[in-house]
Amino acid sequence: MQYLKWIDGNEYDGSQINPSWAFQEFKVKDSTIVSWVGPMNILGDNLIDYEDVGLDIKGNLMLNFIVEHFDEQPGNLKLAYHRQRILVMITRDKLLDYGIKTTQDGDDIFINNKKLSVSIATASISSMKMHFALNITTEGTPDDVETSALEDNMDVNKIHQLQDDIANTYIEMIETIDKDITKTKVF
Repeated sequence: MQYLKWIDGNEYDGSQINPSWAFQEFKVKDSTIVSWVGPMNILGDNLIDYEDVGLDIKGNLMLNFIVEHFDEQPGNLKLAYHRQRILVMITRDKLLDYGIKTTQDGDDIFINNKKLSVSIATASISSMKMHFALNITTEGTPDDVETSALEDNMDVNKIHQLQDDIANTYIEMIETIDKDITKTKVF
């Protein structure tokens, strides 16, 4: 699995959740975790969560992650959601390393009962995908949702360090799971 950084400032509009986006953008033929800092404004055609239809999913500045796995075809939606929860738990652990206490409800992270994250998982014939993002600021987030932001809880100069910590720990977790599979006797 490869960790790639997209240019900060690029907008997540939902199209990046499409299969093989990292291959099209970076020409990488591998499972990937791509991360960048930028705005989020998911357009109606790119909403894939039925619960979100008709809602604004946006923020002026987010720490975005796109994860794609090619290790099972067709993609397994249940496995994608399991991996999404691993990413959420890793993020909570890393935030705690920065002194930020959070709570979790499903795939959502909260600070003081205010929503910090957005996330979705999906699967296609060729892969499993996730988008996961943390609010860096509450500016531009929907008015009907109480949100929290990293800028209110940590030094924003450490956002890229947090970004690397989350991505590298996720890769390490997936690789150690793969290694555990290869060393386990099965019957």
